Amino acid sequence: MEIRNIKRQFDGESVVDDVSLKVMPGQVTCLLGPSGCGKSTTLRIIAGVDMQDSGQIYVDGNLVCDTVFRVPPEGRSIGLMFQDFALFPHLSVAGNIAFGLKGGIRPNRARIEELLSKVDLLRHIDSYPHELSGGEQQRVALARALAPRPRIMLMDEPFSGLDNRLRDGIRDQTLEVLKDEGTAVLLVTHEPAEAMRMADEIALMRNGRIVQQGAPYNIYNAPKDRAAAAFFSDVNVITGKVKGALTETPFGQFLTPGVPDGTEVEIVIRPQHLRIDFDRNGRGPNPTTTDGVPARGVVVRSRFMGAESLVEFKMDFDGSILKAQVPNVFMPKPGTALWLMIKRDRCFVFPKV
Repeated sequence: MEIRNIKRQFDGESVVDDVSLKVMPGQVTCLLGPSGCGKSTTLRIIAGVDMQDSGQIYVDGNLVCDTVFRVPPEGRSIGLMFQDFALFPHLSVAGNIAFGLKGGIRPNRARIEELLSKVDLLRHIDSYPHELSGGEQQRVALARALAPRPRIMLMDEPFSGLDNRLRDGIRDQTLEVLKDEGTAVLLVTHEPAEAMRMADEIALMRNGRIVQQGAPYNIYNAPKDRAAAAFFSDVNVITGKVKGALTETPFGQFLTPGVPDGTEVEIVIRPQHLRIDFDRNGRGPNPTTTDGVPARGVVVRSRFMGAESLVEFKMDFDGSILKAQVPNVFMPKPGTALWLMIKRDRCFVFPKV
């Protein structure tokens, strides 16, 4: 599937602004971004339940929609799966899955049983939606959407209604079924962890536009700007001014090649890449290492998060708050003075906006 230069406005306000995207068979692409950024509108346009103001949509190289020609939703070979599952309460599991198939249950029994086996629900073939758990209903909705063998599967926040304890297992099972069917998948989500877990490619969306696109590893480790970095995790920000391709900070000098002198920059570092030491010269590295120069901070509070601890520091140099994420249990008392160092090779440097 390919969408080219899709635009959509409501009341003169641009909601989808020149969005282009390709999704290949067997590939899961996540359209990731905050609420209101245009993700669901993009999905609705692809599905054919909304109409773009300009741009084209192609499936298998064939035009299915522009501003003049339009294939109806049922003719696009596109499956839809939404937050509320939208199962028919008066139909059995088999009836729900057969709904989009010609002839009903009897001639499609083999396909229905095949899909229910894949989602481990064959024993519930004659059950009704109200007799199933939320996770089971989600899997029935998946089977129903896949039953007609769509070329493309559109999924709009399909796991948001599930209990956190079930969500990871259902995501993994869903991904396995989708890969097995070889369907091109476009998944809309506002959760970075979900996108990282499921996607072959992430398209990060903001204010109606795709601002960055790539493999999860690349988009996480090479964000385009501060907002992109901050969308995936908490970040610490240190500011400075460039002089001679260097930026001087309380943590030492940072290389900023190609940035004009006098430019204000933001050095962005994730909490897990701050190192904590108990004194300035004891166990910490010297200023020539990649961790740079130590800077003193005072513990404001610390919290145990399960697999790690999060410690907040008020820094001596400007009173700002920096957060450090530490494996396991580390709970220093408020008022404890400690030294922080930054892993320079894990920093991102952006011009200050």
